[in-house]
Order: sequence, then structure tokens, then C-alpha cells
Amino acid sequence: MGTRLGHPCGTRLRLAIFALRAPSGRRTGRPVRGGPETPNKASNDLKGLLGYTVPSPIGVWCRLGAANRDVLYEMKFSSPEADVYVPGGGAPGEALSRVTHLCVAAHQDDIEIMAYAGICEALERADGAFGGVVVTNGAGSPRAGPYAAHSDEQMRSVRREEQREAARLGKYAIQIQLGHPSSDVKRPGHTGVTADLAAIFAGCAPEVVYLHNPLDRHDTHVAVVSRCLEAMRGLPRGRRPGRVFGCEVWRDLDWVLDADKTALDSGRRPELAARILAAFQSQIAGGKRYDLATLGRRAAHATFHASHAVDRFEGITWALDLQPLLESDAPSLEGFSDAILGRVRDDVLRRIRVFR
Repeated sequence: MGTRLGHPCGTRLRLAIFALRAPSGRRTGRPVRGGPETPNKASNDLKGLLGYTVPSPIGVWCRLGAANRDVLYEMKFSSPEADVYVPGGGAPGEALSRVTHLCVAAHQDDIEIMAYAGICEALERADGAFGGVVVTNGAGSPRAGPYAAHSDEQMRSVRREEQREAARLGKYAIQIQLGHPSSDVKRPGHTGVTADLAAIFAGCAPEVVYLHNPLDRHDTHVAVVSRCLEAMRGLPRGRRPGRVFGCEVWRDLDWVLDADKTALDSGRRPELAARILAAFQSQIAGGKRYDLATLGRRAAHATFHASHAVDRFEGITWALDLQPLLESDAPSLEGFSDAILGRVRDDVLRRIRVFR
């Protein structure tokens, strides 16, 4: 059945920083919940040990282990609708710490559309572990057919269960749903969104992170990638992920120059691909065939990628390399995007001029 955490006043997640274990590997710290002064003290202790601050607008409690070599702390996500699911069972903090491939997406089913390559890579590695994070609560989902009369509250519940089912099918190490309204995500500086994302990135060290891309035409998608980049820039340089991809969902990226995009192999395990997309029946039955559209787009990208070469993959999801945006001399998100658009413009006009 897996491990599910829920709480009428929010979701608490025990996060372990296992890189700081004592030599014996034994965790020596025990989480404690203190009085009103404990959250600030915990954040200060973590800052002194880890070298950076874990934001705690609503409370973080910890006790440092022997010789300050181990930290175990409890965090309560800011939304009362937050949901944590560990399909294989076990402690959520341990599951999060094992994640090698992490996707942070705006909505339920975005993960399965844009980061399927990461799901497959994690499954095919002995030490692989995929983690999914959905930032919003799904209340604004379109609905028709059997879901036409569903209220926003009912749709939130349905979408939450569908995302859990996808996580179970994909054998994710952990699935976190933060439960924020889209309006909060799109509001710059919202403390709850910022703190939740910062705590998640602080609780794991993924090799690869899959995000939305800044050229997406969905406002919430662009807001989520912006919030995630802010959170990752707040990490110490040595704890930032090695690869960060901005993946396509709303607005394909096949038109971007090859030098500016990366082909993610999404053609593997076709049976799983179909099953994992079919988990979102509220969308499919409600008139949005994201399952067929996603599989068709991947196949089309694989075929139309190169006109004078055979197909390399059965399916492709295009992504931008967002790693440069984490560097100290990083351009702004606007400048980064404008440069990509400028290169496409130059390429189109150059080709036209050649044959006029």
C-alpha cells in the first residue's frame, strides 16, 4: 500500500541529511518538537552545520546528533492539503534522500508527460530512485463527462489519488503533492511555496532535475520553473544538481535549434508509458486525451528530428539545458529565453535569404 502522510493541519515530513551520518552509519539525532523558539534555533543550527538556511515559516524542529555529524529534522509543509506518498513504504525522509532523478511540476500528470525519460532511467539503474513533486492542488482542472459535476474540492481529491496511482505504477521512491493554489505559485515571493521547495531540494541530492521550461505558454508552468530555480540557487554550490532540464508540455520545443535543446529518450517501456498516462482518467474521460497526444508527440519528434538520418529513439521529449541558470554569472530567465528566440530568428532569416 505504501506510506502516506496526511494531517488535517498540514503534512509533516521527516527529512534526513544522510551525507552527514556518523562514521558508524547510525543516526544519532532524534526529532524533537520544542516551544515557540525552537523553529528559529533549528534553522540556525542547520545553517551552521550545512552552510545555508532552510526556510521555516511554519516550523522546523531538530536536534543535532553526536559530534554534529547527523541531522534529523521534521518539517511541516505550508499547505494543509499537502500529501506525501512513498509507494514502496518506509520513511519519507529516507525515500527523498535516495532520489537520483527528481521532477518538480505544476500539475498532476505533468511529471508523466515531461519526465518519462527520468522515470525509465531510474527504473533501469540498480541505485536509481525517481522522485516527483507536484506544486499545485489540481482544483482548476477541466472536467466533463462523469466528472462534469465535480466540485473543486472533489477534483482535488480525484487528482491527488490519480497522481499517487501514477507514482505506484512508475515505482517512484516518493511522490510529494504540495497542494498550493495556482494563484499562490504565480505570486512572486510567496513564503509557503518558497519554503516548501527549498526544503525539498535541501532534503535530497538528485543527479538530474526535470522542470518546466521558460518558453512554455502556461503561466503556472513558467511560475513553477522560476520558483524552482530560485530555490536551487539558494543551495550551496556543491549541493546543486549536475543536470537540470526544462521540458516541454504546453508548447513543443522541436522548433528550438538543436544546439539549444536536448533529446530525452521517452520511447522506452511503451506499455508502462501508456499505463502511467492512463492513470489520469479524470482528464481522459473529461475530454483531454493527454495520453494519446503525449505518445503521438514523442513519436513525431523522434521521426521528424533529422531529415537525413534514421530515427535514434522510439520517442523524444525535448528539453532545454537550464544548468547555466544556476551559475554565478547566470543570465536572467528573461535574458536566457530571449537569446534562444534570437538564435531561432537568425536561423530562419538566414535560410530565407539564401534562396531568395
